[in-house]
Amino acid sequence: MKELQQRLAQAAHAQLSRDEVLAILEERTQAAQHELARQIDAGDDVLSYLAAHGGTATRRAVAANFAAPVHVNQLLSEDEDDDVRAELARKIARLMPDLSREEARQLRAITIEMLEKLAQDQAPRVRAILADEIKHLDCIPKSVVDRLARDIEEVVAAPILEYSPLLSDADLIEIIAGAKAEHVLAAVARRQPLNHAVSDAIVASLDISAVAALLANSQAAIREQTLDKLVESAERVEDLHVPLTLRTDLSARTIRRLASFVGTALLENLMARGDIDDDTRTLLNKRLRKRLQTDDGPESVVEEGSRMVAAAACDGRLNDEFLIEVTEAGNKEAVIMALATLAKVSPDVVSRVIESQSAKGITALVWKAHLSMRVAFKIQIHVMKLVPGECLAARGGKDFPLTEDEMLWLLDYFGVPKPSSET
Repeated sequence: MKELQQRLAQAAHAQLSRDEVLAILEERTQAAQHELARQIDAGDDVLSYLAAHGGTATRRAVAANFAAPVHVNQLLSEDEDDDVRAELARKIARLMPDLSREEARQLRAITIEMLEKLAQDQAPRVRAILADEIKHLDCIPKSVVDRLARDIEEVVAAPILEYSPLLSDADLIEIIAGAKAEHVLAAVARRQPLNHAVSDAIVASLDISAVAALLANSQAAIREQTLDKLVESAERVEDLHVPLTLRTDLSARTIRRLASFVGTALLENLMARGDIDDDTRTLLNKRLRKRLQTDDGPESVVEEGSRMVAAAACDGRLNDEFLIEVTEAGNKEAVIMALATLAKVSPDVVSRVIESQSAKGITALVWKAHLSMRVAFKIQIHVMKLVPGECLAARGGKDFPLTEDEMLWLLDYFGVPKPSSET
């Protein structure tokens, strides 16, 4: 059997003899059946048998096999194991672009039926994998995209809302109007490009996280009068300071207004812009000199957080205890800077995870930062303000409740590089 397994592994594209296939099925060695399930020349009857009688790993391999016939795919779409259905969702999504031809009409109809079924799967992970696979495709039925875009799970809806070319501006405005979760607005705000009407709808929602994401989107068109309103609000909402100063479409008047209340570091950033006129630059320079001479204005929250984290790092105190201290104090910026430093990612990535309100997302990020699950739980409560029913608690009182594969998948979803041990 070992020789047979080696042959299967080394000759994936070789035609298997009938005797070899029967030997594997009769032996029922899981490793050998798994190898057979991956073969594109295994035959419809063999794949049907393995889909019905194989172990979980074997059924997953059949689900991923592009040679599996339609009736096998239909059988696996009702498999009791989430991982099997997730693998099938990934494959079905990848089949869609090749089923647009006229000669594939019947096969396309059956495949769409399975696609619609997987879009309603009870497991969020299955729906999330499907959404991620089809997010850029324009050959997917609009009904499937509409359903996934309105899914209650962020990991399902966000990729569609952010990338799907099938969602019109009217669709987006309707979704914004009926949004009951922050992640919906933030995902739409990250779409590129985004027109004035959709931007106006996001601003009208008064959701700070979504507006900040909109301002950070360089391809979001925002009317000048809308920017003026945002600058007026920003004087009272510090979370808008950084994204506003980074906009490239600010008028000289808007820049001068911003300079009257942002922190020293952001004032310096405004001065460094290459699109300001001499009069504005002179005014900014005067304000900066005055700020430095008189210490005009308190230290911004961002600057304070950066200073605290830098000091803790120098003292060797950037650890669980420090994170718990700043978390319980509600110091969001210090938490963001600390996680960014320890996880070796940008503060923007950390902010995105926190703003997503994803308990699983922050758990994966804390794990990457080599901190404890206790820290992840504290952040959910004190920084993300999740209610008990939304929180993800430790397993056994201290262990991470997610598997390593789940956390790596979440990190990849949020654009976080894998831990060095995984690369």
